[in-house]
Amino acid sequence: MSKIFPEPISNLPEADIPVYGITAYLSQSDTHQILFMEFENDVDLPQHSHAAQVGFVLEGKIELTINGEKKAYAKGDRYYIPEGVPHSSKIHAGYADITFFDDPRRYFRKRQ
Repeated sequence: MSKIFPEPISNLPEADIPVYGITAYLSQSDTHQILFMEFENDVDLPQHSHAAQVGFVLEGKIELTINGEKKAYAKGDRYYIPEGVPHSSKIHAGYADITFFDDPRRYFRKRQ
């Protein structure tokens, strides 16, 4: 998979996300996080919930089921998951996005 994020982003610390085949660069704030993510493999994420999440799809396809409603998103789309709303996803290999989490502790830096 080609790397789509340029050096200023790829120089950010990587996020420690326990999913095989994901590269995620973490921009950390006191109030939120922004992740720049690329997926090499298909990933099925089971239903879960957390603080609000907003995603901007850069490449590929993701299928999200948000509060029981399933919808596919592709390059150029954006999605919003309100705080506490149950959701699950099927992420297809080659997917890349920028994701905002309204939680400064959703993910942590990967230990080097």
